[in-house]
Amino acid sequence: MPGAKGVALALLLGVLAVQWWPALPPRWVGPCLALAAGGIAWRWPRLRLPAVAALGVAWAIGWGAASMAARLPAELEGRDFEVTGTIEGLPLARGDATSFVLRPQQVLLDGKPVDLRGRIRAAWYDDAPELQPCTRWHLQLRLKRPRGLVNPGGADSERTALEQGIVATGYVRGEQHDLQPIAAPWCIDRLRDGIARAIAARVADPHDAALLRAFTVGDTRGLDQRDWALARANGIPHLIAISGFHVGVVAVLGSWLLLALYWLRPGLALRLPAVQARAVGALLLAGGYAALAGFGLPTVRTLLMIAVVAGARCGRRHAGGTHALALALLAILLCDPLAVLSAGFWLSFVGVSFLMLCLDGQGRGWLGFLRELSAGQWVMSLSLLPLTLWFFGEASLVGALSNLVAVPLVSFVIVPCALLGTALLALCPLLATPVLRLAAHLAHAQWWLLQQMAEWPGAHWYLPEVRPWALVLATLGALWLCMPRGMPARLLGLLLFLPLLWPPASPPEQGGFKLWVLDVGQGLAVALQTRSHALVYDAGARYPSDFDLGEAVVVPSLHALGIARLDRLVISHADNDHAGGAGAVAAAFPEAQRYAGEPERMALPMQSCVAGQSWSWDGVDFRVLHPAAGSSGKGNDRSCVLLVSGRGGSLLLTGDISARVEPMVASALGVASPPLVLLAPHHGSKSSSSAAFIGATRPVLALISAGWRNRFGHPHAEVLQRYAEAGVPWLNTAEQGAIEVDFPAAGVPAVAASWRKRHPRYWRE
Repeated sequence: MPGAKGVALALLLGVLAVQWWPALPPRWVGPCLALAAGGIAWRWPRLRLPAVAALGVAWAIGWGAASMAARLPAELEGRDFEVTGTIEGLPLARGDATSFVLRPQQVLLDGKPVDLRGRIRAAWYDDAPELQPCTRWHLQLRLKRPRGLVNPGGADSERTALEQGIVATGYVRGEQHDLQPIAAPWCIDRLRDGIARAIAARVADPHDAALLRAFTVGDTRGLDQRDWALARANGIPHLIAISGFHVGVVAVLGSWLLLALYWLRPGLALRLPAVQARAVGALLLAGGYAALAGFGLPTVRTLLMIAVVAGARCGRRHAGGTHALALALLAILLCDPLAVLSAGFWLSFVGVSFLMLCLDGQGRGWLGFLRELSAGQWVMSLSLLPLTLWFFGEASLVGALSNLVAVPLVSFVIVPCALLGTALLALCPLLATPVLRLAAHLAHAQWWLLQQMAEWPGAHWYLPEVRPWALVLATLGALWLCMPRGMPARLLGLLLFLPLLWPPASPPEQGGFKLWVLDVGQGLAVALQTRSHALVYDAGARYPSDFDLGEAVVVPSLHALGIARLDRLVISHADNDHAGGAGAVAAAFPEAQRYAGEPERMALPMQSCVAGQSWSWDGVDFRVLHPAAGSSGKGNDRSCVLLVSGRGGSLLLTGDISARVEPMVASALGVASPPLVLLAPHHGSKSSSSAAFIGATRPVLALISAGWRNRFGHPHAEVLQRYAEAGVPWLNTAEQGAIEVDFPAAGVPAVAASWRKRHPRYWRE
């Protein structure tokens, strides 16, 4: 009979296998497979583990199919719905909008009910009212199916939407500011929000208050991208929000409180044995703290493990750590198999598994505890290095040292102090203020130290996009290195890291180059690489909410593509959808020379991009065709137009020029090296890509960068018709994701990849 650990691993493998499929089979396949697996397990007991894996496949198929079917029907996208629902979680107010998650109770379209079950992620623009957790609203929402940007090294928001149960996204429509919440029932999120507000009112420094809010109730709304970047540089994102380790510390505190109570009142042991009481007390206190954290996956994993141990203690049985971990894994997979799509699932279970394997038997008492605490940081850093690079594209080489300082300070000093202050908010508010301020001072000092360590070499360590086989080999290498001391040749595990640390590189040949049109929604960002040089043309938008596509898409894509050095940053013109992300790119690559078509409108110092400028890299020629020296005015027609000519073909980057200046560009182009690939001007706007321009340039391929269902209607149907009549095929990032085109030194340009097709998954649109 297979044990819990074998069953949990088999079920995990079955569930995980489905997540690599590009499409799900018909829903009847799941029940049939489950019946067959049950029959095999009953008839042939030795095949029970493979049967459990097959059951995992069937379970994941059914759950995934149901989750995809729950999404808003495609034919209803872009319509306005009347939605009555309750706000879940903590709404996030930013400069341009308030974002929130709504759990709908009623959805109407043209007065008729629509069956939409799940969560809706929505935004309220234009002076949104203050939204409170748990309140119930009646809103007009324009909805669409979850859809995100798909780029090399980028986050997969469609996968995240599936894992979180998001069935539609949208925004509030119409004049609805006179609306008031229909009801305001009590819920745990209301308590979390109230505690966060109380902390903010008592701590003067907003950033210190934001840290305490994150430590106590998992409220990270006060932290910005710079804070998360600093956390990644120190390898401590798990400490900013409530981690599983913090829940374990609280459980120990609960056990100690019961121990103290029994010491004060020994007679209690006659009514309830102390061992069982301490187990229940630890579980209750840990459960309350996990609830304050919003039941994040690492906290749920820890809570389940504590529940297993508490149950065993109450039943006078022994439950080992690995057994508890296996049962927690089983519980999560059975309750929500899509949890395997989240980074937190893997970081939590893999990290704890390595700690149990490598630190078991390190010693007892305080000396053993300190030894495990210090050695544990090195084990965690090594074991999670492959997964961190896989999910986030970067790792921290100073993380082990940072954690050695941060883990004890946060977990044993700052968090207990902050929790004491939180408890005093209800018991004695007057005493809560000095306690919270003390915790804030400690958090401030710790953050200052982390800021210094974030400047050390290796704090931000980037590698090209990790391949699945390299991830598996590196994880096995980490396992080998962390084996007990008797294991022979442990250092050979380092060899298994080589495919991860030194991935195979394939730079363009002399005279050739590669192009990537990145998926930045309604905007433009292009990366170009010759054999030993790289250029970025435009950098996407930056919004008042501080969401920066240069930081979120362009920089991670460059790292994922293996571009470690940027030679030139060219911004076609100063409109936000082209220039907004330039600051983030320039900050990541300060050595890059910067040029712009409208330098006077740029927030950064930029040199003028003027017709006639030219240079050559690795046998590839670059020539600026527009604007002419002394050009006046501002806007789209000041765009810097750049011609890139290699031995096998040419590329014309046009920015947002209109039909008014297209003849001048065509005249300056002359006879380009055929064949020519054209970046369609102005995202395929009706005011550009004239028939004369298409005829003059004679492109073999047109590339369009536009947002999915954007409000401008780009690319316009008339423009697409012009390309079709000229016999020019076209690709759109809104449909393809990021697009890669190879310009070989010998041969013709060819589309090498479109990221939606390169990495197909069943949850991708």
